[in-house]
Amino acid sequence: MSVDNFLDIYSLSLNKKGEELCGDKVKYLKGEKRTIIVLSDGLGSGVKANILATLTTEILINMLSADVPLEEVLKTTIATLPICKVRKIAYSTFTIIRINHETSHFKVINFDNPDVIYLKQGHTHKLDIRVEKILDKKIKFAEGVLERGDFLAAISDGVLYAGLGVELNFGWGWDNISQYLEGVLLQRAHNSRVIVRDVINKTHSLYHGEIGDDATFVGVYVRKRNPLIIFTGPPLDESKDELYVEKFLNFEGRKVICGGTTGNIVANYLGDTIEMDIATMRRDLPPIGFLNGVDLLTEGILTISKATEYIKSCQGDIGRLPFDANGAYFLAKEILEADSILFLVGQKINEFYQNPLLPKNISIRRSLIEDLVKFLRDCQKEVQIEYC
Repeated sequence: MSVDNFLDIYSLSLNKKGEELCGDKVKYLKGEKRTIIVLSDGLGSGVKANILATLTTEILINMLSADVPLEEVLKTTIATLPICKVRKIAYSTFTIIRINHETSHFKVINFDNPDVIYLKQGHTHKLDIRVEKILDKKIKFAEGVLERGDFLAAISDGVLYAGLGVELNFGWGWDNISQYLEGVLLQRAHNSRVIVRDVINKTHSLYHGEIGDDATFVGVYVRKRNPLIIFTGPPLDESKDELYVEKFLNFEGRKVICGGTTGNIVANYLGDTIEMDIATMRRDLPPIGFLNGVDLLTEGILTISKATEYIKSCQGDIGRLPFDANGAYFLAKEILEADSILFLVGQKINEFYQNPLLPKNISIRRSLIEDLVKFLRDCQKEVQIEYC
């Protein structure tokens, strides 16, 4: 897969009416060489279904990421699921999508879920499906190669049968969903979040708010990568300031500076001055600045700390980020909109911010960045730190 391409993954669920927990579960893992996505639909609804679906996703993700042979993974999953005493069956249906980063080849393994929907260059492309029997269960296999602009979606039954007995005789249906997706991609799609939310909103409207079954939609959209570099803190060796400023300015992507001293180093190199925007100042946050060639310039420690608080409180979902025109909000927005982030962290200690309880070689800035990076990686963000 081209380094410029990005696998934009987003999922959303509707709980069955009256249930606090969703009986569907989505989990995905992005590694260096591959991405694994699992959608599981537990039998029934509520707590039991949620437990079944969670158990299934955990088994599948953990075994697949450990390179256990696929047949063994499927046998273990099917054999592990408990039996429902009432219905004498118990399983959780599942869809697995595996994507090879080097070749862009994807493989779909489907057990009793609706077929995946694959849009190639905006048009529905039906995949060839072969069926194998494993432990007397029919498992469907399909594969293909992703290119920029392609969209691959896995759905649970609750999406497929939205509108059942209301507006449509047999629910929304696979063909109608794929046709609707074609329209979404044609009109206004620029990321997976927009596409998935649109489909789930439509699903909700077809149910007229009376959600008859847990409904989950997970989409993978191949689009241009949005890279971001954040330069914060002056380099330890002052003689290397110019080297790191050039690395920052030559970066192909969004450019953010966090820190007054860092901003002045870049401004001096450019022979420019920083203009302050007093309207963005808050009681606990300094204002942002403007500098040619830089997309955002904020103060350092206080703003990074507050932005981290915002990002954690919205659980890494930009749709939940509350708006306020201050530096921390703008920084959080840049981070959440980015696909890959490079933190260029200067290690020169600002004694004003140094915690006397910490060793001299560990600054508050470094601790803040490492805490933020850990959270972002847990949210499957691609993040790198380079100390200077």
